[in-house]
Amino acid sequence: MGLLEGRKGLVFGVANDRSIAWHIARNLIAHGAVCGFTHLPGDKMERRVRKTLENGGVTDPWLKPCDAASDEDLDRVFAEAKDSFDTIDFLIHSIAFADREYLRTGVFSQTPREVFKQALDISAYTFVAMSNRAAAMMPNGGSIVGMSYHGSEKAIPGYNVMGVAKAALESSTRYLAAELGEKGIRVNTISAGPIRTLSAMAVGGIDEVFEWVERRAPLKRNVEADEVGRTAVYLVSDLASGVTGENIYVDSGYNIVGL
Repeated sequence: MGLLEGRKGLVFGVANDRSIAWHIARNLIAHGAVCGFTHLPGDKMERRVRKTLENGGVTDPWLKPCDAASDEDLDRVFAEAKDSFDTIDFLIHSIAFADREYLRTGVFSQTPREVFKQALDISAYTFVAMSNRAAAMMPNGGSIVGMSYHGSEKAIPGYNVMGVAKAALESSTRYLAAELGEKGIRVNTISAGPIRTLSAMAVGGIDEVFEWVERRAPLKRNVEADEVGRTAVYLVSDLASGVTGENIYVDSGYNIVGL
């Protein structure tokens, strides 16, 4: 019997087979979990996500469109999840967005107000909004997991406004953990090292980041997305029953290195 046999939950953020969200879901499913999924609105995105899921062995997936920036969409998706699953045991939030112009070539001090607001809305506020809705479906407790990056704590060239958004995400995690803990709901983030996803490739100088981590990280390599997936299994399972409000690094140890 798997670590997650009989547990069910929602996974936000699968875009294709490289997505960290997909690697997390694949590992959760391998341990017995049932996952519901969302996709960005539009037939093209639905086809892409559905193909990823079906190629990965998820037949007839629970898959719904969702614009995370819309409270109406979030209300609808969680209502549909309530109808289908009744209760859930976990929520995986693996979405983030910032205008790539201000990641690839932009100067942080010149970030426009709307770009700043959008980055924090999609990358951080949606975690709070989803957690609020998910908690109402977790009468027996549960686990909420978000995705962060070292740029939340250190200034990473090219990461800019996304680093600020991830700092807000991590702070939100602590406040959510403090509030939801009495309900038996644990809230944590995983800070993954750089991985070649669609969103990562929008960051300016990302190839240099991969090379630098490989040279400087204690393990002398970059991490694989499946390593992040296995950490999510740990956080969702009872193995992490006493862990909440934490930001767990899965980055080959790069975060501990000073030079």
